[in-house]
Amino acid sequence: MANGRLFLIPSPLGDNDPAEVIPQKVLETIQHIDKYVAEETRTVRRYLSSAGLKGRIGGLEFRELNEHTKPEEVESLLEMFSSPDGEPCDVGLISEAGLPAVADPGAQLVALCHRHGIQVIPLVGPSSLMLALMGSGLNGQSFAFRGYLPAKADERKKAIREIEKQSAQLKQTEIFIETPYRNDSMFMDLIATLQPGTLLCYAANLTLPDETIMTKTVKQWRSTPPSIGKRPCVFLLLAK
Repeated sequence: MANGRLFLIPSPLGDNDPAEVIPQKVLETIQHIDKYVAEETRTVRRYLSSAGLKGRIGGLEFRELNEHTKPEEVESLLEMFSSPDGEPCDVGLISEAGLPAVADPGAQLVALCHRHGIQVIPLVGPSSLMLALMGSGLNGQSFAFRGYLPAKADERKKAIREIEKQSAQLKQTEIFIETPYRNDSMFMDLIATLQPGTLLCYAANLTLPDETIMTKTVKQWRSTPPSIGKRPCVFLLLAK
């Protein structure tokens, strides 16, 4: 039985017109894919509709892969790569925002495809992590992505101190994210915990009209803390 290919399809970071941030080649590729794996079907249906598939959405197949997906359900996604009569079928993997399989449960499907010899084709698109690093002015030669820090205040402050120490030892930029409604409490914990000379950047609503990227020392931030609000945000620090 022949298998199709897995296309890793980037999506906008916010409520953009896809043509503003998604390369034309990607928009052309999705015209030929009828099966999609997504973290949340409703979001992807809306994206594909605005990307040129309006009127065809009802004929597409969607399967979800998120934090609630069981291992056996991930395995069952293999059946998408061939039709009942054995013809190969291409599948698109789409994240809620940005690049699929990066800080995203879709990585499980990519790993599954590698185990079964299915070709994986990553497509070019926006990455909030890389855009934030580019715009921060911090060390782009050595960096680490930490994902989400602990939600509990004491554990979070301990994690902040640990990554600041590692940043100083390795001269490495540390990158992490937070649930939007905790952005401001995260920032206040950062400026309360970090050393005054540590550089701290926040990058919010990247690629959108109100995009904000600002880097200052912790000492400077303490005198003028920002109000980030519930905007999608990336945090970066570099200890001196």
